[in-house]
Amino acid sequence: MEQRTVGRSGLRVSRMGLTTHTWGTHTDAEAARGQLMAFVEAGGTLVDTSPVYGGGAAQRILAELLGDLVSRDDLVLSGCAGVVPQNSAEGPMPELSQATVDTSRRALLQQLDRTLRQFGTDHLDIWNVAVWDPLTPLAEVAATLEQVVRSGRVRYVGVRGFGAWQLASLAATTSVTAVQTPYSLLARDAEADIVPAAHYHGVGVIASAPLAGGILTGKYRDGVPADSRGAEEATAAEIRSGLDERATRVVEALVTAADGLGTSPLAVALAWVRDRPGVAGMIVGARDIGQLTGVLAAETLELPRAIAAALDDVSARAE
Repeated sequence: MEQRTVGRSGLRVSRMGLTTHTWGTHTDAEAARGQLMAFVEAGGTLVDTSPVYGGGAAQRILAELLGDLVSRDDLVLSGCAGVVPQNSAEGPMPELSQATVDTSRRALLQQLDRTLRQFGTDHLDIWNVAVWDPLTPLAEVAATLEQVVRSGRVRYVGVRGFGAWQLASLAATTSVTAVQTPYSLLARDAEADIVPAAHYHGVGVIASAPLAGGILTGKYRDGVPADSRGAEEATAAEIRSGLDERATRVVEALVTAADGLGTSPLAVALAWVRDRPGVAGMIVGARDIGQLTGVLAAETLELPRAIAAALDDVSARAE
């Protein structure tokens, strides 16, 4: 798998990363083991996690696999802090909707120390501020990031869930290496603000949700499958709201391109994001090894310029 430099740093990551977002919910420990093994065997290095994924189960599963299945040193571990569970620190960690935002120095350092203990490691390769917190002074966040890098507990810092002005404000006061933001054929707002801001400040863009919740795989062309996110109570509204006329046009263009290339709409959608200017990498999740196999197939797909331009045009005109 091709490795890319993140922003104007020396950090190199696989241009396709694996998120553990489904681990502990839709993906059990054994399936997670198979996913991580397949990902590493394909040359992947970037693994993304969070204390709130799977109610805390994702990090526990990953911690069990480190050293057992794969060497810690073979991975670029990307974690985060700033979303604090409402229950006790020792109890199960809920999803974001059941948590509160707190990027104070105390909260950030507590979460970092807890994550390091859980993984049995002395550092994270990328540590992200998970969300913008209007109640914590920016200078305090910046000073905390500088502190953890100086201490060696974190190699590089990044942000998630930040707007362009928020990213620019933080990057102007401290070194930020990566910004994680939704980016797909159906989510191109980043091109107008986050991507230019990241480029100006030398920050690498890590695209999240590159398949728009599965819509760009084409699975919803003939309705909502019973085993899909669109059929689940927690995510149904979000997915169904995206199944509009614009999405239909984009998906049909993907299907046409995939047929001509002898591949899947999923692979074409991922290759389009992967090759966008400013994108250092993307993180993709899968419920099972079958889905991950399809995702990894996109790594070898070379998207012809004419097809990339056509998809760009269809997506832009449909907005």
